[in-house]
Amino acid sequence: MSDKRKNARVPLDIYLNKYMGGVPYMARAADISQEGVSLARLLEPEHDTRRVGLQFQLPGSEEVIYAEGEVVREWVEASPRRNERSGVRFTLLTERHRRMIDDYVTRSTQGH
Repeated sequence: MSDKRKNARVPLDIYLNKYMGGVPYMARAADISQEGVSLARLLEPEHDTRRVGLQFQLPGSEEVIYAEGEVVREWVEASPRRNERSGVRFTLLTERHRRMIDDYVTRSTQGH
């Protein structure tokens, strides 16, 4: 399977709000790129929702980022627990929030 990612992904271990049908559910991010974010499902109902809203803060920042995205991949991680994961591609971000994510990814890439 080829890797379709165009941008570097960096680790991101934060909790965030994932909105489905206007209802917020807590999710946990595993990594982020300029294109999207990888999420672990915590407490949310079974759904077929592809379009989601996201609300989160990057480490070291007080500003809340609001984004819309599309679930482009779902999988279950093979681990001691059954970890349901999803990949969300950003579809709507303000230019300011896009720059904040770009800067975070760049700093994290240079720091490793």
